[in-house]
Amino acid sequence: MSTAAEMLETYPQELGGIDRAALTECIEACIECAQACTACADACLSEQSVQELTTCIRTNLDCADLCETTGRVLSRHTGYDANLTRSVLQACATACQSCGDECARHAEHHEHCRICAEVCRRCGQACDQLLATLG
Repeated sequence: MSTAAEMLETYPQELGGIDRAALTECIEACIECAQACTACADACLSEQSVQELTTCIRTNLDCADLCETTGRVLSRHTGYDANLTRSVLQACATACQSCGDECARHAEHHEHCRICAEVCRRCGQACDQLLATLG
């Protein structure tokens, strides 16, 4: 059982009808994506062609920030605000789409971009799946 799942299990109140499995998956995907985007940005900075990767680096860092924020917001349940949660999830899914697209443009030449693009796609899907359960 993951730490996110364990922490959700220990929450002393009901989660207000949120699909616990989708929530756990989304939190884990956000944390994983934030790490992958941060590492990809760092790897891009070390490439010989760093000038060509400026947009990729910026997109990676923006996506990492949004994923980290989303994972943190999803980990808090006291005083839950469904509208805020929806907005954060939508922003995260959008950032993941943008970053995944940008990294995919460089995936043929940079393995770190290929991996990051895949992680971004998974995170965007997890956000979309959780959004669908929120109604």
